[in-house]
Amino acid sequence: MKLEGKAKLLRIHFGEDDRWKGQPLYKAIIEKCREMDVAGATVYRGIEGYGASTLIRRSHLLSISRDAPVMVSVVDSEENIRKLIPILDEMVKDGLIATSDVEVIRYVHQGGARS
Repeated sequence: MKLEGKAKLLRIHFGEDDRWKGQPLYKAIIEKCREMDVAGATVYRGIEGYGASTLIRRSHLLSISRDAPVMVSVVDSEENIRKLIPILDEMVKDGLIATSDVEVIRYVHQGGARS
């Protein structure tokens, strides 16, 4: 079955070394999204990037900063994204949050074996 519709895409950009209550920030965000029954969230680790501080973040072993850029991508309804943003305001100390309107296509397998 194929389901289509409008949704919100939220992207959260920060550094790999960022933490929330003793655990990596990306892990805390994913756990919070799951706890809130958000439709989906994925963590991406970048090769190189910079933000407002202009500190270049690299994942290379020989670089001065080993704080690689990280992006968490979250997709859900506008209502659920709006509920998540105040929580992220507390969690993200140095980063960027961007939202976009998107069209989603969701494929759902009903019964039988998955291939």
